[in-house]
Amino acid sequence: MIRKLASGEYRLYSRKIDPKTGKRRNLGTFASQEQARQHEREVQYFKRHH
Repeated sequence: MIRKLASGEYRLYSRKIDPKTGKRRNLGTFASQEQARQHEREVQYFKRHH
């Protein structure tokens, strides 16, 4: 899940809410939306091929 920040950067959040904090987990901040999308794909790959 990618959201645009006020600073113009894009942040990748986990889809599920973290029970510890009650918020979504931050999975990294990126300069462009394309970089954030690429990282999201890498995360999904890693989750299935670990």
